Amino acid sequence: MNLDHLRYFVKLAEVRHYTRAAEQLGISQPSLSHAINQIEAELGVPLFEKSGRNTTLTRFGEEFLECAENSLSVLDAGIETLQRYGRGEGVIRLGFLRTLGVDYIPKLTSDFLLAGSEDNVQFSFHSGLTSELLEDLLQRKYDFVFCSEPDHAMGLNAVAVESQELVVIVPREHPLAWKDSISLAETLSYPAVCFSEGSGLRKVVDRMYDSVGGRPVSVVETEEDEVIAGLVASGFGTAVVPYMDMLEKLDVKVLKITDPPYSRNFYMVQNDSAFLTTAAQRFRSFVLGRTFAGK
Repeated sequence: MNLDHLRYFVKLAEVRHYTRAAEQLGISQPSLSHAINQIEAELGVPLFEKSGRNTTLTRFGEEFLECAENSLSVLDAGIETLQRYGRGEGVIRLGFLRTLGVDYIPKLTSDFLLAGSEDNVQFSFHSGLTSELLEDLLQRKYDFVFCSEPDHAMGLNAVAVESQELVVIVPREHPLAWKDSISLAETLSYPAVCFSEGSGLRKVVDRMYDSVGGRPVSVVETEEDEVIAGLVASGFGTAVVPYMDMLEKLDVKVLKITDPPYSRNFYMVQNDSAFLTTAAQRFRSFVLGRTFAGK
């Protein structure tokens, strides 16, 4: 039994006449009869029986017809999806840090769709921590992830596409709240709210503190920058976080970091061993074009 035989069977079940079914399939009647005989021999039950000049399904044929139609429907849908990918259509799968989902990713994808509005392209969006995103990228769950720089040992292709300002936030009544800018060394004697080990930003902040001679005592660790901001507003300690508009609405003081110098970049990361659809390739070129053009 092969795929052609299934299609022959479904057509005969629809037309219920060997000669007309063979004509519509573009094959000879003996070829159609041979295919049906092979299916019946393999299944061990009759699928058709004579009804005057026509052919009708047996009860076994009725049951097999449902299976064949379902199988062909799934297969044809899969073929159509892959053909759409080949035409440059389909779904581009993105993973990204939650902080990038507020502005950067929505604007980037919207601009891409506007730039190629004739194509039927959609996006799937998923947010998570850098470690989770990179692991899922290796498992081929995403076409690209936008996150902190991956370890070189992972063998992933990473290109810096966006920078972000880091700031110190302190409760409004904190001894440092009178300042507008600060060196991280000035925060060492105060308890801090820190990113957890699974966060890509944790490594960046640790390196910054190491460069000024120490690290503050961590009173609590968590994964999300919004949660950290809320804990600082509630008086748990100081924190180094990416600047977000929401900080202006919380009961915290935002301090610019003057020392040490730092760079906080986001990267578009790709698994070079994974196949990219035509749409995903165009998206990658679009992102890199914007990045290197300074947009």
